[in-house]
Amino acid sequence: MTPVNTTGADIPRAGRPAGFVRPTYADPGNVGYRAAMELVYPPVVALAKTMFRALDNKIEVEGAEHIPTSGGAVLASNHSSYLDFIYCGLGCQPAKRLVRFMAKKQVFDHKISGPLMRGMRHIPVDRKAGTAAFKHAIESLRGGEIVGVFPEATISESFTVKTLKSGAARMAQEAGVPLIPMAVWGPHRLWTKGRKKELTKRHVPVLIKIGEAIEVTADASPEAITAVLKERLTELLDAVQRAYPAKPSGPDDRWWLPAHLGGTAPLPSGTAA
Repeated sequence: MTPVNTTGADIPRAGRPAGFVRPTYADPGNVGYRAAMELVYPPVVALAKTMFRALDNKIEVEGAEHIPTSGGAVLASNHSSYLDFIYCGLGCQPAKRLVRFMAKKQVFDHKISGPLMRGMRHIPVDRKAGTAAFKHAIESLRGGEIVGVFPEATISESFTVKTLKSGAARMAQEAGVPLIPMAVWGPHRLWTKGRKKELTKRHVPVLIKIGEAIEVTADASPEAITAVLKERLTELLDAVQRAYPAKPSGPDDRWWLPAHLGGTAPLPSGTAA
């Protein structure tokens, strides 16, 4: 094996071992490179935390011990808000981990969000050419990153867990990393599909609950793993919904609760009225 300097420090020529390869900051395996590349993500996290404090968001994270402090992992969350990725990332802060989220390519093409997304090294997904995004995610996972996905693919307007795509299971299986379920509840009251966004709304509680890693074996089918993932996500989501401290202020404010909890959100697709 060719020895490589991963410290980023120079080594005098006389002290270099045979076959030594001097690293460049274009080498993603270089520790110095990875630290130097985190110029965008930490300030964005700090700004988000400042906004949370200003808006007096009551954020509670449970199960943070299930986030590995090192190594790759697939983080799979429910999806009820356009802001979910912010709070999912916050759930990994106790472990001091940054999450690389998979997001649709259009977000990367935007003149404002695009540079931020690329700077934070999130992963663009072109639905017409999904293979490239899958390979990118696998490389990130094998490189020790946490990759965040929303296996429902789109926001659930019923505020229940929809049918899941199998991509999260396939990525965890191929990369040989844990599959970690997470439920987030509350951000949909600020911005969700079909509702006017209220990003400055104050005192909105947000509950984040992280479950134990799902066993992903080489001989299990992605469909079987995905079925377990849906079951776990449903359990986690139900737990945070029932523990949520805020209640609707009146009949017209029940839109943010799922129908089975007395809300006026649409019934899940395929459910009989």
